[in-house]
Parts: sequence; structure tokens; C-alpha cells
Amino acid sequence: MQPVQILKDRFGHERFRGQQRDVIERILEGGHALVIMPTGGGKSLCYQVPAIHLAAVQKGMTIVISPLIALMKDQVDALQRQNIRAAFINSSLSRDQREASYAHLAQGAYELLYVTPERFRKPEFLAALAAQKIALLAVDEAHCISQWGHDFRPDYTRLQEIREILGNPVTVALTATATSEVQQDIVRQLGLKETDIQLFHEGIDRPNLDLQVNPVWGMEEKRDQILQTRAHYQGPGIVYFSLIRSLEVMSEALEAQGIDHLIYHGKLNPRERRELQDKFMHSDDRLVLATNAFGMGIDKKNIRFVLHAEIPGSMESYYQEIGRAGRDQQPSLCLLLYDESDLATQMEFIQWSNPGADFCLRVYDYLKRDAEKIHAFGQEWLRDQLHFKNRHDFRLETVLQLFDRYGVIEGSLHPLRIERLQSLPPALTSPQERQAKLLRDQKKLHALLEYVKFDGDRKAFIHAYFGLPYHGSGSSS
Repeated sequence: MQPVQILKDRFGHERFRGQQRDVIERILEGGHALVIMPTGGGKSLCYQVPAIHLAAVQKGMTIVISPLIALMKDQVDALQRQNIRAAFINSSLSRDQREASYAHLAQGAYELLYVTPERFRKPEFLAALAAQKIALLAVDEAHCISQWGHDFRPDYTRLQEIREILGNPVTVALTATATSEVQQDIVRQLGLKETDIQLFHEGIDRPNLDLQVNPVWGMEEKRDQILQTRAHYQGPGIVYFSLIRSLEVMSEALEAQGIDHLIYHGKLNPRERRELQDKFMHSDDRLVLATNAFGMGIDKKNIRFVLHAEIPGSMESYYQEIGRAGRDQQPSLCLLLYDESDLATQMEFIQWSNPGADFCLRVYDYLKRDAEKIHAFGQEWLRDQLHFKNRHDFRLETVLQLFDRYGVIEGSLHPLRIERLQSLPPALTSPQERQAKLLRDQKKLHALLEYVKFDGDRKAFIHAYFGLPYHGSGSSS
């Protein structure tokens, strides 16, 4: 079956958009591709259509590596409704469900399989995968491959090794945001040369988005801006916060005004988060107050506004989040409320997410020396030893996550029970590397501050940041 027929019969679209056809032809000709498309531009079809074709012609399956567990379920549910043999295997499955999925995988039951890169650490997964022919590897959110990317995950640096495990299949990497440095690093981390991979870059412009920045002071002015935006833009909207406490204070203020809304943050349990997401997805005018935990996997076409009540930490994060507005191509507002006092929050976040080499070594020493006490008294005991009861220091959580992602520890983080301890990698013990990472994150925040204070065309600023030409196409102020 030809790609255009698959598009019509399986996905219900009459024609490809933008560079989709060119990307698909490149893949089916056996060539690697790096695809940069705006959020909502149809990146998924670039690997889903060839996956179905390759499963029929080559009897090979497609592995999709993605960091977004919520997005996996949504995409797999949509594919299964089209009678496409797709599945996901991740930590959201019970043990029995994972074992059943492994059995189906070993039997060749899937055309597409979605996994996180961490899944390749699991021997049982590799055993189930061993007999399968992999025709295509798709790496979604490919900026995660790069240490320069805004959402770096160390397991993404194993992509070259993973490609070798899979037999070095044709590979397509996809993202909405990547500076030229990140693009080069993606190619390198995949174990490819620039001459091996073709770049398809559709740019990042969304003409229907109105980019605005308004200076404010305090919660009352932020509340008034939210109310005005809500009144003017009829339809669903997202208001992003950096802190759960700020979100809760605003929620109380809106309740006092009789404004119906949802709240979404990482401290809610998975069932509550799923229910809230479903309410938002199935409504025509819901307002949600959320931390950046909300939005991963959200593909709602008619979001009329995305409002940042607190400044985000980087241009990449900001662009990803505003990209959730106006996917139906209708006019939509992207409003950033700038309160200078919010900068301190992001500066603290940067410090917490970039613990120094000495702190990493201290945590490692405690895990090695006091494992019994940690198992008996938990993470809070370890925090007290490290922070001297400073409850506002979250470097321990960051270090434990880094240890887990780099394979230093095996076991459970919640509760903290370490079953095996490996040696620390240079990336965590080198003061120079840790300082370089801190400096990169500080520069990202500084770039966003420059955007806030920029008095020209904000879309031109964003294009310049990502190293792209800009010819002017929409409103920004």
C-alpha cells in the first residue's frame, strides 16, 4: 500500500502537509532524517505512515522512543482505533501487563511499539525484542538526546548503543525545537555523520499566535490579567505556574470570583491527573491552572490562550508550551506575565537542578556507607544529613534522579531502597562539567529575560534564538 493510501485509509487525511511526504519518501528509500516541525505540525505521521508500509513490505516493526508516557497512551489508543497493531511498554503498566506485552512482542504482534529509552536497560525487554526485525527507529522529542537540549535525559545518550542493539535500522529523529548546536549533537549522539542524515526543517513560525508580554506586580494584577484574558478569549485556556503554591493561591483567588477551573500539578496522583486531563480534553471552554507537568501529550486543537503567570526557565520550554495554543490555526493568545520577583524562583530551580560534583560525591558516599540507615529511615533522614533540615533545598531529588538515569543506582526511589550501586560517571564527578551545565542553564534563563524586555517583533527574536531566518508573518507585542 502506498503512503498516500495509508494516509487516507488509516488516518482519514486526503493529503500530506508541509514536508511530511518528503520525510516519508526519504525513510522508505532507506535514508536517515532529522525532522524539526512546529508543535502541532504532524510529526507523528512522518514515522507512523512508513511504519505501516514497512510492516507490510518488509515484515519489520517500528520502535518509537519517547520520553512522554502520557503521549504514548494517547497515540497508541488512536492507532488502535484505526486497527493498527500498536502498543506501549512503560512504567505505567502492571507487572502482569508488562509480561503479557513482552510475550506479544516476542511473537511479532506489533507494527509500532512505543518505549522510553530507559526500557533498554531491562534484560527481559531485550530478550523479547531479540527475535524481531526492526525496520525503523523513530526518536521523538529528539532534543532530549542532547546535553544542550532543554529536556536532557541521560538515557538518550545511549541512542547509538540502542541503534546497534536494534541492528542499526533506518532512523528518524523528530522535535519541535533545536538550535544548531542541538541539531549537531543529535546527529552525533545517534552515531551518524552529518552526511548520513537529511535535515527537514519547517521552521517554527505559527502565524496565528499573538505573542504578548505584560509586566505585572503581585498576585492581584496576575489575577486581573487572567480574568481579562478569560473574558476576551472564548474557549479552553491554560495558565502555567512554576510553583504549586502559587497555583494554589491563584486557584483560591479565582474561586472567590466564582471562576470555574481545573488545577493540575505533579503532586496529584496518576488517577486524578488523568481525570483532570480528560475533563479538559473533552470540554469547549475549560480553564486549567497547571505546572509544566501539564501539556505533555495534550493535542487539543482549539486552545485559545496559553498564559504564563510565572516566567518559565528557558526559551525552549516557553516555545513548547505556547505551541499548545491554536493548533486549529485560529487566532490564539500567548501571554507572558512578567513579575521581576519570579526570577528568583527560576534561579533557585537552576541551582537545584545543577548540584555540584562535591554534592554528588557526598550523596554517593552516604548511599555507599549508610545504606541500612537509609532503608530504615528513608529519604527524609538522608535529606537531614545533607541539608541540615533546610526543606527548601531539592538538590537531593535531582541527584537521585541523575543517579537513576545514569545507571548508578538500581532499585526504588519512592521509597528509597538501593539494591545495587555502580561507580559514578565523569559527567557527575567533574567540577568542570557540572559548572558548564550550570552556566548553560543560566544562559537559557538570561535569553528568556532578554525576550521579555525585547521591544521589537518577538517572533523575530525567537527565530534568531533558534538560528532561523524570519520574514514576518504575525502579531507579537
